[in-house]
Amino acid sequence: MTTRVSIDWEAEADLVVIGGGVAGLTAARTASLRGLRVLTLSKGGPTDTSTQYAQGGIAVVAPHGDSVESHVHDTVEAGAGLCEVDAVRSIVEGGQAAVAALTDLGAVFDLGRDGQISRTREGGHSTRRIIHAGGDATGAEVQRALNEAGLPVLFGAAVGEIVTGPNGVRGVVAVSEKGFGVVHAPAVLLATGGLGQLYALSTNPPGATADGIALGLWAGAAVADLEFVQFHPTVLYTPGGMGRRPLISEAVRGEGATLVDTEGNSVTARVHPRGDLAPRDVVSRAIAARMRALGTEHVYLDARSIDGFAQRFPTITASCLATGIDPRTDLIPVAPAAHYQCGGVVTDTHGRTGVPGLYAAGEVARTGLHGANRLASNSLLEGLVVGERAGAAAAERFGERAGVSEISTRTAEFADRAVVQSLMTTHASVVRDRAGLAEALKRLDDVVVRRDPHTAAHPITGIEDAALTLAARTLLLAALARTESRGCHTRSDHPDAVDELRHSLPIRLDDDGAPEYAPLP
Repeated sequence: MTTRVSIDWEAEADLVVIGGGVAGLTAARTASLRGLRVLTLSKGGPTDTSTQYAQGGIAVVAPHGDSVESHVHDTVEAGAGLCEVDAVRSIVEGGQAAVAALTDLGAVFDLGRDGQISRTREGGHSTRRIIHAGGDATGAEVQRALNEAGLPVLFGAAVGEIVTGPNGVRGVVAVSEKGFGVVHAPAVLLATGGLGQLYALSTNPPGATADGIALGLWAGAAVADLEFVQFHPTVLYTPGGMGRRPLISEAVRGEGATLVDTEGNSVTARVHPRGDLAPRDVVSRAIAARMRALGTEHVYLDARSIDGFAQRFPTITASCLATGIDPRTDLIPVAPAAHYQCGGVVTDTHGRTGVPGLYAAGEVARTGLHGANRLASNSLLEGLVVGERAGAAAAERFGERAGVSEISTRTAEFADRAVVQSLMTTHASVVRDRAGLAEALKRLDDVVVRRDPHTAAHPITGIEDAALTLAARTLLLAALARTESRGCHTRSDHPDAVDELRHSLPIRLDDDGAPEYAPLP
């Protein structure tokens, strides 16, 4: 069922970019340089993005003692059999040029004593290839450089629907402080970030409400690998803490910090050959298991051996000090929290989806790079590389007929956000099982209502809640179907990987708007 919408404003563009982080702004800049009229819509302000909070850095092949094949190998190993190797190689190969373009734009990276860009090592990497800025403020520096590029962005604007026709995308329906509006455009790029707000604890900003996943599904695109939610193993723990929590970058362990439990024993000893620098899914499971065994809510990160900690990690130091922890002298209490969505809207390595004119880049996209578990610091890499390519690919739609003739929005399913977060945190966290996943899906069915998101008291909140509800349902369906443990999807009732499930499980919406499996073409 659809509802007619009264429009307060209109605009025209060759490309609408939804999201103001690294992927969105990189694509917008690239498309603008090619002569396209680009309008970027961002729900929050200039720094209300996941990019802003990225600490570790950008994984890019080092000029000495490293290679593309080594980076590909590390990525595929972390991806637990679901990476598309050609996609991995393509994106990794684009890393150096993407970083050079960012540097030309004014981004400043930390230098070593030799005057060259400094590099560190993170979990899952076989060498030091992670470049960083401001010690542990790489994302903030990337965001600053892109914000200062002077691209037109309409802040405080959320997209409720992508309008399509026989030839693909025709525009979007949005809501801003000016009211409801429509942007007529033949191309739309989803760059909305992740779905961390599905959970009670997350490293993501408040706007990470799975908007792009829902918009892609509603527009007819496929999603895949949503069951692979990466939980960052070391998020700063405070008793009763909720919402966005500061993460303690993997680079801290790369510089020598160790994980110990509340009794002082190593958390990862005999768990993985790389110990505390094992891939994130391994470390998160090890921490979760130790917490269950000891009945504690956290473990500790011991960083007291790192010289110059406050200078190397100023952001982390400030976060710790704000809770009364001095990392130079105290153990840092940490626990896993929702961090990164490894799957997303299915695209190629240029951001193209199966819907003509609809593109996706960054965390919202599933390019085949991450597989079942993202390798540390490959996220900013992907945002830069695929963002640039998607901005260029959007030129394919230049001159295509666009225009939204009839403005209406569809009804959608809603559940109370607190209920969704409670169900997902309890039943779809680091470790899952069939009983819990089925219970969450049943209870979600019991509490949903159907209405037009634009009729909510706060329309942007309505759009977000509808997106979270659809994303939760889709993720639970995928997690139930994946009757194995692989990457960052751990089923306690199916602890081993299964060869027959060594592939993605694509999902589309059926004619009634419900998620269902649909093989990719």
